[in-house]
Amino acid sequence: MQNRNIFSWIKEQMTRSISVSIIILYINWAYVCANCHLANKPVDIEVPQAVLPDTVFEAVVRIPYDIQLKQVLSNGKRGYRPTKKNILVIGPVPDVYFLKYPIYVGGNRGRGQIYPDGSKSNNTVYNATASGIVSKIVRKEKGGYEITIADASDGHLVVDIIPPGPELLVSEGESIKLDQPLTSNPNVGGFGQGDAEIVLQDPSRVQGLFFFLASVILAQIFLVLKKKQFEKVQLSEMNF
Repeated sequence: MQNRNIFSWIKEQMTRSISVSIIILYINWAYVCANCHLANKPVDIEVPQAVLPDTVFEAVVRIPYDIQLKQVLSNGKRGYRPTKKNILVIGPVPDVYFLKYPIYVGGNRGRGQIYPDGSKSNNTVYNATASGIVSKIVRKEKGGYEITIADASDGHLVVDIIPPGPELLVSEGESIKLDQPLTSNPNVGGFGQGDAEIVLQDPSRVQGLFFFLASVILAQIFLVLKKKQFEKVQLSEMNF
């Protein structure tokens, strides 16, 4: 009875430690990336079910995004270059243990929507801070806009500053509501994560499996041949 209690306690502690490690991994990724990347985007990973040591295999990471949207840099320009490619190098792994290994992938695409100080970047949508009439729109020299809104409640003026990059959606004289989008949303980015498992297979186990399957097939063939031989002997005895 005491051994059973000890085993149950060990099993509970192991399960708890694995759960805590996975939660910590998720929280670390989410908290670090969510400081600036507010959007949630999917990330998918595909790996083989099992591989042998000293082999090269392909892991496919899919990070979908809308190719119609062009993200802007902090200066309002679009910094995409088709000649610049992304590469990912992993390894080598020093030790070999024939186990099932989890693979975790966390991916950010694009820039963040806020800066570390809490201020908005130009990679997000800007909403109206008051409801009323757009009385004036001034385009700044270095890009961006100053939008003056005449508050509908008491008529006082509210100025919203738009940095360079987002496209303006409103015009002078237009009636707008509180939190109505003033600009388009140029963000194509966001944070996502996924996981997969891969088995590092021992070649001797695979060879042993093939040997076992071959021996079973040969045994079946010999049994069939022996049965045929026995039937011929019985048939010959019946003829005599």
